[in-house]
Amino acid sequence: MASALPPAAPVTLLITRRVAAGRYDDFLAWIRRGESLAQTYAGHLGSGVLSPPPGGDDYQIVFRFIDDASLTAWAGSAERQQWLAEGADLVHEARVARASGLEGWFGTSAPPRWKQAITIWLVFFPVSLLFTTFVGGYLEGLPVVLRVLASTALLTPVMVFVFIPLATRLLRRWLVPAPRVPTRGVPG
Repeated sequence: MASALPPAAPVTLLITRRVAAGRYDDFLAWIRRGESLAQTYAGHLGSGVLSPPPGGDDYQIVFRFIDDASLTAWAGSAERQQWLAEGADLVHEARVARASGLEGWFGTSAPPRWKQAITIWLVFFPVSLLFTTFVGGYLEGLPVVLRVLASTALLTPVMVFVFIPLATRLLRRWLVPAPRVPTRGVPG
């Protein structure tokens, strides 16, 4: 009896782009075109853009695909290469990293899984509670399968694109602490 292969994990392409001064509006329009392009490829699960803090110019762009093959097909496509060439003068610097599974939400230095689980729960619990409190009553008459379908369909995008990225930014020092610098015996 042949053993079944485990399902492929979703893959996330994490891109940091430093925007050329004064080109922010052009950059955001260009990124929207890139997101639209990615949506046309099989296996695309979603994308998003995280703005820099005030005064910053490093945008975080996330493209998520169902598996590595789907991401590779999109990343190597002639359409994407043309899109990248069109935006070359909008970006001073770009850094790219791939992550699979839940690590994609946590950046390139994924914290221990127990910290990931706590972070997701810290987001999931209050958002689910608010949803149940304010929207749950409207769904009471539906069969349980339709209630769960409606709630997950509404909550998943909100969690993935808003609250989990926000939580990982707010908790970044706890999730991935900065390396400790020794205070004794350091030359100079």
